[in-house]
Amino acid sequence: MAFQHPGSGHQALRRGRWSEPGRIYLVTTTTYRREPHFSQWEVASRMSEVLACRSTWSPHAELLCWVLMPDHWHGLVRLTGTAPLAQVVGLAKGRSAHATRNVLAGKRVWAGGFHDRALRRDDDTLVAARYIIANPMRTGLVARVGDYPFWDAVWLE
Repeated sequence: MAFQHPGSGHQALRRGRWSEPGRIYLVTTTTYRREPHFSQWEVASRMSEVLACRSTWSPHAELLCWVLMPDHWHGLVRLTGTAPLAQVVGLAKGRSAHATRNVLAGKRVWAGGFHDRALRRDDDTLVAARYIIANPMRTGLVARVGDYPFWDAVWLE
């Protein structure tokens, strides 16, 4: 496939991509202007509560694993319906932003767009999950994964 310049803007980045039901995607989204909103306990707690809620993703997707960092979020998302990944992530960002509106005094939460990478069938999902949940250790926020409160994985239920 030849390289196609996506043009400008976040919508242009989505052009040419398609979403496959059943596929697992590594998704990353950042806060608006990389503001560290989630370094505040109350904001991070509320955001985590909404993002971890099954109804935030269902019926279009299942959240397998996630971590909320001070200025971004990573997750492994499995598409379970026919909705495209962009719609699924957009709904989750919208719901979570709405839920934190009061604690953030109306500030914009998320930057536009997101980054995603479809895991190949031969990729090890658990390796990707370990990479995600170890993010707070790699960035020096904590010494052990268990010391960081804003993450979860379905394998722990």
